[in-house]
Amino acid sequence: MSATWKSIQTPLDEETVEGLRAGERVLISGVVYTARDRAHARISEMVQRGESLPIDLKGSVLYYTGPSPAPPGGVIGAAGPTTSSRMDPFTEVMLNLGVRGMIGKGRRGREAKELMRARNAVYFAAFGGAGAYYALRVIESSVAAFGDLGPEAIFRLRVKNFPVIVINDIHGGDFYEDVLRK
Repeated sequence: MSATWKSIQTPLDEETVEGLRAGERVLISGVVYTARDRAHARISEMVQRGESLPIDLKGSVLYYTGPSPAPPGGVIGAAGPTTSSRMDPFTEVMLNLGVRGMIGKGRRGREAKELMRARNAVYFAAFGGAGAYYALRVIESSVAAFGDLGPEAIFRLRVKNFPVIVINDIHGGDFYEDVLRK
């Protein structure tokens, strides 16, 4: 793993995604959308019914988190990652909508990894237990969709130098597997 940090900007384009490798440390700046289980399910249902979505996900990065309420004077409360494998059943739908990156914690299933490789998307890991730290990297936060879901609503976050590690790249790299092999 490289000791330096690579800076990238959202929305992600094909060239940026192609340039990422498993194990790289990345600082993300730009807009990131939060989405957990219930938001994924609702989007999937809307797609199945042929309904228009409330946000455009082309080139987007989804962060699997349900932020806590902002403290007085704060932009957002703690915003740590949740377990990514719970979103695996929705990966194909999200990739079909143009999602290029996903942030969470833990491993992804084989099928989700294959879909990401085939559709030129990358999976990043955020650091579990660092929700308060990640909140400091959010410079703007607003509800983008499904406000009735509370913390599981989709939030539009503007982030600056949001630190993650590339876990699964489009070249078949899997940082978790690489570490286990070593």
